[in-house]
Amino acid sequence: MIPSEVKTIIKKLESVGFEAFVVGGCVRDLLTEKTPHDWDITTNAKPEEIQKVFPHNFYNNKFGTVTVITGSKDAVLKEIEITAYRAESAYVDKRWPEKIEFVGKLEDDLARRDFTVNAIALKVKSEKLKVKSLMQNSKICKDQKPATCNLQPATYSIIDPFNGLDDIKHKIIRTVGDPDQRFNEDALRLMRAIRFVCQLSFNNGKNKPFDFAQGKLLDIARGKPFKDKEMRNILSALSWQIEEKTFAAIKKHSKSLALISSERTRDEFAKIILSEYPAEGVELLKETGLLRYIIPELEKGIGVRQNRHHIYTIYEHAILSLKYCPSPKLEVRLAALFHDIAKPETKRGAGLDATFYNHDIVGANVARRILRRLRFSNEVIEKTAHLVRNHMFFYNVDEVSEAGVRRLVKRVGPENLKDVVDLRIADRLGSGVPKAKPYKLRHLEYLIDKVSRDPISVKMLKINGNDIIKILEVKPSPIIGAILNVLLAEVLEDPKLNTKKYLTGRVKELSKLSLDKLKAKSVEFIEEKKEEVELAEKSRFGVK
Repeated sequence: MIPSEVKTIIKKLESVGFEAFVVGGCVRDLLTEKTPHDWDITTNAKPEEIQKVFPHNFYNNKFGTVTVITGSKDAVLKEIEITAYRAESAYVDKRWPEKIEFVGKLEDDLARRDFTVNAIALKVKSEKLKVKSLMQNSKICKDQKPATCNLQPATYSIIDPFNGLDDIKHKIIRTVGDPDQRFNEDALRLMRAIRFVCQLSFNNGKNKPFDFAQGKLLDIARGKPFKDKEMRNILSALSWQIEEKTFAAIKKHSKSLALISSERTRDEFAKIILSEYPAEGVELLKETGLLRYIIPELEKGIGVRQNRHHIYTIYEHAILSLKYCPSPKLEVRLAALFHDIAKPETKRGAGLDATFYNHDIVGANVARRILRRLRFSNEVIEKTAHLVRNHMFFYNVDEVSEAGVRRLVKRVGPENLKDVVDLRIADRLGSGVPKAKPYKLRHLEYLIDKVSRDPISVKMLKINGNDIIKILEVKPSPIIGAILNVLLAEVLEDPKLNTKKYLTGRVKELSKLSLDKLKAKSVEFIEEKKEEVELAEKSRFGVK
């Protein structure tokens, strides 16, 4: 339903003699039965005239857009943008129009827009307009003869000079007018075409192993190993397509994306990654030649075979890991795409016995470099790199103790454990294995839950540095930290020792040792960690 805040704005503009239409993405969303995330209105009123009608506003741009403050409790409707009809002159550096001219005709305003599905305006004639009725009464459904229709077409009218309705019906992304001109105006539209395909394609459950709403693993993740055709047919899941001439123009102008700021590229890329079809989106970026201007590091894995543990190339594995990532989080999806990104440069040998030593460590640094280049926040950068660094964690039920699990929890961080497990699931499904979560992974989750209440840092010990200073009656010194590290190593092995009484007694015993001997004792903790890594390597290569 059209919100009352939107209808009120339109009524006020019309009451003083101006035209006003709902326009752009919100109309497209209504017609595709999606919930609009913002509402835009266009009018023949000039910006200063809009401000007079709506005193509560702000206007600090050169594009003729006045933001009206509605006072709505709905976050989406608190601010609504009203833009004067405008035409645009030649674009500077394929990014911004050199000059804006306000015009008097709606059709001229629609002609400047990017894609036909976004160049549709809606004239509201009734407060009873509903989304379902809009769909039923539009040209999209005129041949379907819906069984129920509560409203007559007279409740609204649609202005569609570029046949956007027909493209919605056939699920096609097509530029308004000449695609070369549209992409020459703003090269970011090259990515936007792909983003719209990913966002508008309906999820029919095909090739989706997880039900995010229910948090359940679907049958595809329990079935047989995926075939090679899984990668060849990856784009078949998309219900929307880019029109042929538009697609060809994207390929032709792909290098223009290099002129776009990193921040604008980042925003479009993030929207693709967070869509229902992120892997398909990245594959389309590759097919159109855009990927090399966003993440050229990914293309290094194209055609590069792995070893006996993988049926897919490095690039294919990255794409399928993203496709089957069970998490909706941006950082986890990015980690799924990047977790093996350093394999091409760390590959040694060939064929079934190829190795990729330290690709997790190198990969974390590569992920940081990519995300910094794209101007992601430090939080996103560090979280993604941390997940990539730790995606190789080793766990076998009979080979890793609870102390080893506690060290994993300490290394990864309790807040990141579910994300690391989700990344492992994505990695497994992206390798074509029959089960996303085998017994040992489930057993690990059980132990993580069990030991997560145990101490994993000196801050969780029942004793601290100030306590030690008082017990020993000494001044602060390096020996205090050394004692705490030894105590932590002991408690990691046996959490029951984490009592103030026991630790106080141990402090007195440990104080008799030299600083070097205390450091040597804490080194044992590090040596055990190395032993765990060695076990992982033996397991990976089938060595006992």
